[in-house]
Amino acid sequence: MAACNRKRPAAVHATTAQHQQSPTRCKRSRAFIGSTDDYVEVNSLGQGGFGVVLRLRHKVTKKDLAVKFLSSPDETEEGPDVEDLYREARFLEACKGNPYVVGFEGLVHNLDTGDVGLAMEYVEASSLESLLRGRRAGPPLPESTVRDFMWKLLTGAEMMHNRHVVHRDIKPGNILVGETRELVKICDLGLAISLSDKPPYNQAGTAPYMAPEMIMGKRDYDALVDTWSIGCVFAELLTGKTLFACDGQDDDDDDKIKVDIYQLWSIFRVLGVPDERTWPGFTSLPHTTEALRLLPAGHNHSRLRDLFPEEKLSEEGFQVLQGLLTCNPDKRLTAAAALKHPWFAAPRSTAAAAGAKVDALSPAMPEKDVLKIPLDVWNAAQRV
Repeated sequence: MAACNRKRPAAVHATTAQHQQSPTRCKRSRAFIGSTDDYVEVNSLGQGGFGVVLRLRHKVTKKDLAVKFLSSPDETEEGPDVEDLYREARFLEACKGNPYVVGFEGLVHNLDTGDVGLAMEYVEASSLESLLRGRRAGPPLPESTVRDFMWKLLTGAEMMHNRHVVHRDIKPGNILVGETRELVKICDLGLAISLSDKPPYNQAGTAPYMAPEMIMGKRDYDALVDTWSIGCVFAELLTGKTLFACDGQDDDDDDKIKVDIYQLWSIFRVLGVPDERTWPGFTSLPHTTEALRLLPAGHNHSRLRDLFPEEKLSEEGFQVLQGLLTCNPDKRLTAAAALKHPWFAAPRSTAAAAGAKVDALSPAMPEKDVLKIPLDVWNAAQRV
């Protein structure tokens, strides 16, 4: 398992109060599988603001795990809250059986220090971010490869959303890819929330992959913030570059509104500035007035097709991309709706087809609890 780096540009974390809510409305996980004395450290898989991920090997079974330990406090920062680790463990438990989310193994206790580690399956994979960075000088990925990858990513997201889990930080750095690209795993659920917990929800995630409604201050967003992020990943798979990168943004800028305006501008200059016709309720969002005051005039039309012409992406593929990258969340594709699109009717790889059989065996939430799926959403997006 590659490290899930927590050093993220303009990331906004959930408040302590929100972290204290139970993601599944039940007691925190106590699935301890032993102490660190039972393991030997193989190597460090990475570290960041969240702490460190270590590869540990069981002394008897020789099984490898990827174990995440939170950062230790220093003189200037508030100490890590073990509840954050328990929350992430509960989300991983909720996603059990999802072949496209990294597996949960339990919790490991360091008896000497009292630290708790989150144990996950160890997989031989690197991050999609590393893969794309290594390909920037080469040819783009074929559309068939991108389609196969997107099917796995959307299937993983659909299963996650069916369990009311919203990741909130899907990006190339939080997606693991095997060497042959058959293995795809979403990782790092440290910023996830449960839709079983009622809003308001805070802004969280990584700015270039953050949905516009979240940036605009909407506090009752839902799983569609994830499908926006997946749309951003889709675009990056095609070009190798971040679609909504914000060149003018200063990570150290303490003016939160200014940072948000920079990010909105990076979105609206590609997709056009929304209005009440294209996004009913847009003008009543908390940050709309300030955003419209500061954003440059014009840019009312989408340039998305110009950036992804037919020689780069077929019409059916573009309909999926456009449906995911729709500013109005009521018209945005859910993961389930996107997977029903004709673009995915083409044959998939053998491994992907095998994954579909696993998905079919996975229990779904009761109908009353399943997230809503907009009907004919991609056709509605075409009429905007």
